[in-house]
Amino acid sequence: MIDVAILVINSKICSGEAEDRGKESLCRYLQDHALHLASYEVVQDDREVIRKRLVSLCEKQDLHVVFTVGGTGVRPTDWAPEATRDVVEKEIPGIGEAMRAESLKKMRTAMLSRGTAGIRGKTMVVNLPGSPKGVIDNLATLLPILDHTVGKISGVSSGKR
Repeated sequence: MIDVAILVINSKICSGEAEDRGKESLCRYLQDHALHLASYEVVQDDREVIRKRLVSLCEKQDLHVVFTVGGTGVRPTDWAPEATRDVVEKEIPGIGEAMRAESLKKMRTAMLSRGTAGIRGKTMVVNLPGSPKGVIDNLATLLPILDHTVGKISGVSSGKR
């Protein structure tokens, strides 16, 4: 089973000004696809806060993937890709490219997404968009290669853990 953490990047949810509308569907999706949710947190839209939390999560030996949710667009407060690049040792740009390509089939504004992915230690970090539907759509794009990728990052040559 793949152990994942969710890091929602949204100042309004963090302060209690807005409801986390995507949590229930995201948690159900992870469970339905045999992904173990080890951590679910909400942080404010701040590059340094995001960076510090990503470092801390990646240092946990039991996490395979950290999914960030939100902060991938073009708003002045969107810092997820930059914070991810600050933290990862190896970037995996093809993941962001694949998610954008698939999303573009459904929504033209997907080209504004700047999400990326990368590896720190033995943990993969993947930026997902903030919209609940966008999160599920992007996870569906990533899911077919997730086990293989986690296996490779973990040092299992066949990609099977």
